[in-house]
Amino acid sequence: MTPLRFRVILISMLSLIIVGGALWFSFTAAPTQPSFGPELGKLQAGQPPAPESIGTPRTEQLSDRVAEYHMDVTLNESTRTLSGSESVTWTHPGTKPVSELYFHLYPNAFESADTTFMKESGGRLRGDSMPKDGWGSMKLTEVRTTDGISLLHRLQYVQPDDGNLKDRTLVKIRLPRPIQGGESTTLRINFEVQLPKIFARMGTAGDFVMAGQWFPKLSVYEPAGTRGRASEGWNLHQYHGSSEFYSDFGIFSVRINVPSSYIVAATGFPTKSPVIKANRKIYQYYADDVHDFAWSASPNFVYAEEPFSSPEVPGVRIKLYLDPAHKNLKDRYFYAAKAALSSYSKWYGRYPYSTLSIVVPPASGNGAGGMEYPTLVTAFGASSESPGYELERTVVHEIGHQYFYGMIASNEFEEAWLDEGFTSYAEDKLMESAYGVTSTLPIQSSFVNQPAALPKEAWKYGSADVYAQNVYTRGKLVLLGIERQVGTPVMNKIMAKYAAKFRFKHPATVDFQRTVEQVTGRSWKDYFNQYVYSGQMANFAVDSITVSPITPKDQSGPLYESVVKISRLGGTYPEVPVIFSFKDGHIVRKTWKGDESQIVYKLQYKQPLAWAMVDPGYTLVLENKHINNYLKSEVEEKTGTRWNLGITKVVESLLGLLSW
Repeated sequence: MTPLRFRVILISMLSLIIVGGALWFSFTAAPTQPSFGPELGKLQAGQPPAPESIGTPRTEQLSDRVAEYHMDVTLNESTRTLSGSESVTWTHPGTKPVSELYFHLYPNAFESADTTFMKESGGRLRGDSMPKDGWGSMKLTEVRTTDGISLLHRLQYVQPDDGNLKDRTLVKIRLPRPIQGGESTTLRINFEVQLPKIFARMGTAGDFVMAGQWFPKLSVYEPAGTRGRASEGWNLHQYHGSSEFYSDFGIFSVRINVPSSYIVAATGFPTKSPVIKANRKIYQYYADDVHDFAWSASPNFVYAEEPFSSPEVPGVRIKLYLDPAHKNLKDRYFYAAKAALSSYSKWYGRYPYSTLSIVVPPASGNGAGGMEYPTLVTAFGASSESPGYELERTVVHEIGHQYFYGMIASNEFEEAWLDEGFTSYAEDKLMESAYGVTSTLPIQSSFVNQPAALPKEAWKYGSADVYAQNVYTRGKLVLLGIERQVGTPVMNKIMAKYAAKFRFKHPATVDFQRTVEQVTGRSWKDYFNQYVYSGQMANFAVDSITVSPITPKDQSGPLYESVVKISRLGGTYPEVPVIFSFKDGHIVRKTWKGDESQIVYKLQYKQPLAWAMVDPGYTLVLENKHINNYLKSEVEEKTGTRWNLGITKVVESLLGLLSW
C-alpha cells in the first residue's frame, strides 16, 4: 500500500526549499525515456476487454497451490451488497492431523465501532474517514461439506490477538473428521457482504465498487520451517488498523455478475467474453499462482489497453480502468506501468502473469486508492486533472508490490517491512532511473522519531504513524544502509538473489539476512541486531570544540590546537566521515570507525578551527537527528545556541514538530 500521501506532499514542498550547502538533491527532473520494446494499442473508451484479451490457464505451476477457489458473486448496486458462493478446496501442506479450518472475514472489520480495526484506527486510514452510515459486514449463510453436511453450527469466531469478542474478522470451522497431511478437503460456502462506504481499501463510492478482501479467505497453515517455525500450525490474526494481509497461493476461478452498464476489472484474465442477460453482465475470470483475488466495477470506467514486452517481460497486457477525470492521462499511466514492469523484471525476476490491471478510483473513492492485489493495483483517487509525480510514484509503488507482496508473499501481519520497506526501496530506484526524481533521504529519516524493531506485528507499533515510520521509511533506509556499505552492484546481487530464491516461498527476515551474508561473504549480525531486530538509529554528535593557542617549537608563527569531542549516541557504523574547517578555509577530513562511544580529535594548525561536522554529505542514511552533527567553535552571544548549516536544520526541526 502507498503510505499516507500528505506526508509525501509535505516532503516534496520542503525539498524545494532546501538548496546549497552540504545537503543537495533534485526532487524533479524531466523524464528520460527508456526503451520498452514493441508496443501498440489504442483507447477503447467505455468498452470491456477485447476478445484478444481472453486467456487460458497455463500448465506451468509456479507455486504450491494450497488453495483452490471457485466463486460466483452478484452485485446488487442499489443495496451495496454482494451475494456470493464459493467452493474452496484446501490441501494440507503439513504432516499433523488438522481438525479445523480458519477463514478471514475481513468485511466484518466495518460492522461496528467496536471491532478491533475500528478501535485501533479510530475510523481513519491514510487521511480518509469512515463515512456516516457506511458500515459493512459479512455473513456466512451456508457452510457444507461435499457430502452435504452442514457446518454452520460448528462456526466459532476467534480473537487470538486481543480477545475482543466484538471482532468477527476470523472464524474457526470445526471439520467432521481430521484432515491428514497431503489430503484435501472441500467446503461449499454461501455468503453475503454488505459493502461499506469506502474509507479503508474496500467498499463503494457512488456507483464505483472496490471488492478487495470480499470473500471468506483461508488463513495460512505454515509447515515446520516456514518463516523459521519450529513446528507447523496456523498463522492466525484478526484484521487490525495497521495491518494488511497474508495468504497461501492457489487457483481462482470467479464469475462476477454486475449490471450491464458496468465494466469490471479483476485479478487474472477473462476466460471468455462477458455474457449479457436481462440487463445483467456476467464476467468469468481466472488466475493461478496468486494468493488473493480482487475486482472493481463501475459504469464510468474509461477503458484502455496496450500490450507490452521487453527482454525481461515476454508479453503482458496492461489494462487501464480510468476515472473520467483522468481519461487524458492514460499515456502517463502506461509509461509508468511499462517502466515498472521492465525495470522490476530486470532487477527482481520476470513478471510471470499475462495481465496487469490499473484501476483509477474517483476522488470520492480515494480510500480504495494506492493498494495492491495480485495482477491488479489501484492508483490514487482522480482528484486532479493535472497531478504531479505522485501519480507515477503511486503506480510504480503498487506495481512493486507485485513482487514483494505478490510473488515473494511476505507475512504482512508480522513482518510488514519485508513488503513495504522493500517496495519503497524499489520505488525510489525506479523513480530515479525512469524520471530522474531522487528522494530527500535526510528529511525522510528525520520523520523516524519513534524507531522500533522491524520484524514486529503491525498493530504493536501503537499507531499508524509509528507503523509507517518503521515499515516504510526505516525499512527502506535499512536496505540503503546496506547498499551504502557494499556498493550498488553488490546490493543488486543481494536483491536479485533474494527475489529469485524466495519467489512463491513466504520468506522471513532471517532469510533476507542469510542472503546478505551469502552474497557478501561476511556476518551482518551486528547490523541486523541493531537496525532490524531492535529499534536503533545512528546518531553522531559533535559535543564540543576547544581552541587554544600554543607556542610552536620553531617560533615560526602562531599555532592553534583545536580539540573536538564527538560522541556516538545510537547504533554503530563502520565508517563515519568527519570534516573540520578552519577560519582561513582550510579543510581536514577524517574517517572514524564509529564503534566507540566517543572519540577526541586534536588538530594543530596556524588558524583556529571554525567548525566541525559529522557526515557532511549525509551519507549515513540511518541517522535521524542531524541537528547535533554540526558545531561552530564560537557562538554569538545573542543566540547562545548551536548553529547548523543552512535552512536544512530549520526544516528538520519543523518536521519534528509535524510528526504524527
